[in-house]
Amino acid sequence: MTGVIVNAPAKVNLALHVTAHRADGYHEIETLAVFAETGDRVIAKPANEDSFFVTGPFGSVLAAEPGNLVLRARDALRQAAQAAGLPAPAVRLHLEKYLPVASGIGGGSADAAAALIALSHIWRLPAATDLSAIGLTLGADVPMCLASQPLQAGGIGESIRPLQLSAPLHAILVNPGVAVATREVFAALKNRANPAMPPIPPQGVSIDWLAGQRNDLQGPAMQSFPVIGSALGEIAACEGVRLARMSGSGATCFGLFDNGEAAQAAAAAISRRHAGWWCVATRLLPEEYPERISPNGDQT
Repeated sequence: MTGVIVNAPAKVNLALHVTAHRADGYHEIETLAVFAETGDRVIAKPANEDSFFVTGPFGSVLAAEPGNLVLRARDALRQAAQAAGLPAPAVRLHLEKYLPVASGIGGGSADAAAALIALSHIWRLPAATDLSAIGLTLGADVPMCLASQPLQAGGIGESIRPLQLSAPLHAILVNPGVAVATREVFAALKNRANPAMPPIPPQGVSIDWLAGQRNDLQGPAMQSFPVIGSALGEIAACEGVRLARMSGSGATCFGLFDNGEAAQAAAAAISRRHAGWWCVATRLLPEEYPERISPNGDQT
């Protein structure tokens, strides 16, 4: 079988309410997650022996790290396949890393999800293989990233149901160049039993409705990393912006606009003022990521 390329789109938390702190240390959350056109890519090919390498603008950050989530995904899926008596031969994995690391947009989880999808194709695993259960052992966000469609998640992130957007969302994503540890942000959260999210309107999620929601981790993250507040201020000052908010545990922030032209202009303006920041204009998709898997028969 030839190889496959699987897109690993950025996950943006439009809202994130922390509603309880469980006895096992996890937090109960309610979040609305959507997926962007921008993201990483995982390329998998059959090989004589296992190998893994990382390229891309943020590849050097991960290259020296042991225990990459892509490798953990490979090992977990191989173990599950072999336990079921199925072959899981050697593969060559290539991660193209375009998303900042530890940035609140699901980069590592998206990469792990893409690896699970790629390997299930390479190894021809049965359609009934529960990738979500395997993904949850790797991280609470991995099942969401496997779906890569608008969704509402509860529990620790494992309870997922589809979400309807009233229209596609045009956005900018801005990361001011700091890596944020999710565990530290949750530790700084003073109130761990915040109000739940109200019911979603029948017509779907709109920017006006989103403006009444929250990201309960935004305040603690800004206290530890004031530059997040600077990024939000830059977004809020852009012409045509409808909403500025942090995604996940940070440090990536997003701005929502009525059209792509306004988003492109805002991204260009912020990039001119902050050359060291990561800033892109993108669309947040109202449906499942299209053509996520493609064949790869070359030597990439």
